Formats: sequence, structure tokens, C-alpha cells
Amino acid sequence: MPSTMKAVVFDQSLNIDSPQALFDSQLPIPQAKGFDLLIEVHAISVNPVDAKVRLRALPEKGEPKVLGYDAVGVVKQVGEDVSLLKVGQAVFYAGDITRPGSYSEYQLVDERIVGHKPKNVSNAQAAAIPLTAITAWEILFERLLIDVPAKHSQKPPVLLITGAAGGVGSMMIQLAKAKTDAIVIASASRDESQEWVKELGADYVINHHKGIKNELERIKIEEVSHIASLTHTHIHFDDYVEMIKPQGKICLIDDPTEPLNFMALKGKSVSLIWELMFTRSLFKTEDMIEQHHLLNEVSQLMEAGKVKSTVQLELGTINSQNLIQAHKKVESETMVGKIVLEGF
Repeated sequence: MPSTMKAVVFDQSLNIDSPQALFDSQLPIPQAKGFDLLIEVHAISVNPVDAKVRLRALPEKGEPKVLGYDAVGVVKQVGEDVSLLKVGQAVFYAGDITRPGSYSEYQLVDERIVGHKPKNVSNAQAAAIPLTAITAWEILFERLLIDVPAKHSQKPPVLLITGAAGGVGSMMIQLAKAKTDAIVIASASRDESQEWVKELGADYVINHHKGIKNELERIKIEEVSHIASLTHTHIHFDDYVEMIKPQGKICLIDDPTEPLNFMALKGKSVSLIWELMFTRSLFKTEDMIEQHHLLNEVSQLMEAGKVKSTVQLELGTINSQNLIQAHKKVESETMVGKIVLEGF
């Protein structure tokens, strides 16, 4: 194994508001210790969080930062505490936002947040999955508890996903249809994105630009029991308050730019919940290994043909030029599915 590796790094001292702050570099290859796996990265996916970290970074001098929070690769080295995975195994993962990311030939990742790559898909197809699958899974089954039968109700849950055509929404539709009896309402505004969510299995498609309440009334849905608000929560919040079922649940992942009127939920005893898929690795929670388990289950669902990759755009090899283009696309907020890059 060589002593250095190719990487695309982010210089926080220069142009932090521009994708041009990404550039090609050579870095030392790290060594696996403890629970870490040293993974040879074969393909990566680019997510909105990549651009958010770049845009929100404070200017500072020091070592350039490696971004990237989705990858597929092969285990090349293991730490002394590793027991879940072995050298030579193909894996996929989203990583840890506090550590160097996947824009590099080799990456250290804690085995407890790494799963087995699905055997029946390509590296590029697998790279599109982890971050969005973890986020969608945790929203559905750990935050909204949508697979837990409601007492005193014979009706299936009614799930509204706002901004459903993006990476997280694309996975959530599939997981909800594969593992629950929920009625899935997907919001998408453009013809292309509406066709995409229909293809993934949404029962109803609405246009959030026409108003959530108006659109739900159009399809004759009087109330929803669960809401996954993936974007522009502050714009839709008043409609959520009106259309959410008493004792329902709302989960959000975005960062509202205006204050939300939480008190409006009190009368209905509605739960308002945050989801951040990095929480477990950020705080080394006792249940951190659950991401290993859920990624393995997603892998099995893919192998069984119940979930498909959401990759929609392949931009070539992993280099600064292609990553700059990827950042511009995710910042445009018009992406359907996921962007992937493969090889160095």
C-alpha cells in the first residue's frame, strides 16, 4: 500500500462561499486503530450536507478538510477492536461528520456505522444509498415510529413526505412501501420529480407550491398521521398544524429560516421531532451499532428487489472539477435522486 493518497480537499481559508474552494491534493494514508476500518473508496455520492458544511465553515487556517458523507469501498485494514467486518469485504456507509470524509482514496470509518454493500448492484448504485437510507429509516422507524400499530385504530397510517423527490424522500417512499402499510403522499413540484416519486411507489402526488392544505383537500385527504418535512418547513408549517391528526407526529431535517409556532401543536398533542443521521456517531451513543444493522437490512432489501438505487446522475471520476459541478447541482435544489462519482 502506498504512503499517500489522492484526495479532494476544502481549504477553509479561501473562497468558502464557492465550490472553487475544492481542489485536488495528496494526503498521508491513515492507519486503522480501535473500531476503525481503513476503506479503499471506490465510489461516492454527493449530498446537500456536503455543500452545507462547506458554506457554513468558518474561515480558518490549518489542514485542509476532506468532505464527503457517502461511499462504497473495500476494507483494507482493521483496528484491534473490530469484530463486525473483515479485510476484503465490500461495504457502504455515510461516515462521521466530525472526521475526514469520503473525497479521498482511503478513509477511516468506525465499523459500527458501516454495512455490507448489496451484492447485486454496482459501486455507483450502492454509493447513492447510505446517508439517505439511514436518514429515511431513522425518520420512519425511530422518530415517527410509523411501524408501531396505533392503539384503537384500524386505519393505516397516512404519511406525508414534503420534498419527496430528493435523496431522502426517494428512499423513504421505498422503505415505507416495503416495510409498512402506510398510505404515502409525496410532494413534488415539477413534472420530472412527480413522475419520479410515482415510479418509486407513492400512492398520491401533490404539488407543495400550490399549498399543502389545498392539495390534500384536492385528493380528499382530511388529515395525515405522520409528516416527514424534508424542506422549507417554515413555509408549510401552518398547513401542517391544520392537517396533522391529533396525537400525530412531525419530523423535520431542514433548518427553518424563520421561527416555528410550536405552541400551535399543543391542542392536538402533536410531537415535533428532529432527525440528524450523524447524531449517533457525533455523540458515540450506546446504540451507534444500529446504523450497521439498518444498513445491512437495506442491503438485503436491495438484493431482494424491494428497494432500488436512487442514482440519477453520474459525473465521472472523483476529482475537484467534477465535485465542483456536483456541489453546484445540489445547491440548486432541483436534484431528483442522487449524484455519484466513481474512481480516482
